[in-house]
Amino acid sequence: MTFVTLAIVSVAALAGPLLALKKSWHIPIVVGELFVGILLGATGLHIVDAHDPILSFLAELGFALVMFVAGSRVPVRDAAVRSAVGAGLIRLVVVAGISTAIGVLVATAFGNSHAPLYAVLMASSSAALILPIIGGLGLGGRRVLQMTAQVAIADVACIVAVPLVVDPAHAGRAAVGSLVVIVCSVALFFVLNAAEQSGLRHRMHKVSEQREFALELRIDLIILFALAALAVFAGISVMLAGFALGLVIAGVGVPRRLARQVFAITEGFLGPLFFVWLGASLDLTGLWAEPRFMLLGFVLGGGALIAHLATRLVGQPVSLGLLSGAQLGVPVAAVTVGTQTGMLSSAEAGAVIVGALVTVVVATVSGGSASRRGFTTKSADRVEKA
Repeated sequence: MTFVTLAIVSVAALAGPLLALKKSWHIPIVVGELFVGILLGATGLHIVDAHDPILSFLAELGFALVMFVAGSRVPVRDAAVRSAVGAGLIRLVVVAGISTAIGVLVATAFGNSHAPLYAVLMASSSAALILPIIGGLGLGGRRVLQMTAQVAIADVACIVAVPLVVDPAHAGRAAVGSLVVIVCSVALFFVLNAAEQSGLRHRMHKVSEQREFALELRIDLIILFALAALAVFAGISVMLAGFALGLVIAGVGVPRRLARQVFAITEGFLGPLFFVWLGASLDLTGLWAEPRFMLLGFVLGGGALIAHLATRLVGQPVSLGLLSGAQLGVPVAAVTVGTQTGMLSSAEAGAVIVGALVTVVVATVSGGSASRRGFTTKSADRVEKA
């Protein structure tokens, strides 16, 4: 790992913002970063060595921060979202049931035992992708709130489930490790909430702002690193540590200054580095050598869309159902952990990413469709006034 490599990765990561520049396309920044990583890595020019230990460690840190930011964006304090949890949970149960059935069929058709993994992948939703689309398009109203609750619950449940299904041989250890991280996160919530209610956090914030100490950022990073260390020791992904801490911070309330600082570190450096590294680590040449894996990718993406479309049976509009099917965090986690444990070959890992990108493309189009159909905050406000 050299500064030259770091410069190449940083320049390459600019492909994300460039591809996402046209707002009407609603293309997530990570898509461009993944594509350029694939071009520069094992699939393409072999310029970026994803096996470099320092680069891999920085990428893992970036992954933890990406999941932290995703968790902090889940609107757990929004009373309207909490009131929609019941409907969101019902829709998630429908999605999970259909995903399980499709997962069994896909695993049988492709002759492997990965049905649990496929079910979790297809049932997942990505709050990190969907919430910015909702905000950017101004989507709102009762049905959008119900979808938001569904996405948040699915994100949490599937993130917990990933280490259990990716490495079944060590599922017991992963379950205990996940439980320990969750218990520590709950304890952290009460500690941080007490500091918030007592005014301690506010006093610290004033001193930090006046003296430019960045104390809140330092403390949050210390907690994140400690949780990540605990996760690694327990044999699970840092993904859960980052997401759990993000939910804690969202529950307590994210100070705007802290949000800007974490955003700058994550979106400006470590997040893009992670996605470029991830793309570089995928050897998609196996997809061309074994076309069945390319087919598997499209089947997984199509299965996820079918499962989320099934929520139409319980009143969810088609456009919102397809939007809720956007996934990236869970497939990325599955690929990262699966390739490290040897459960997934490089070709199957590529198939998982292809499936995720299929859902991203469809969700991007569906978000625009939902906006045109009037599922917006302005439309909801007009209905309430009428």
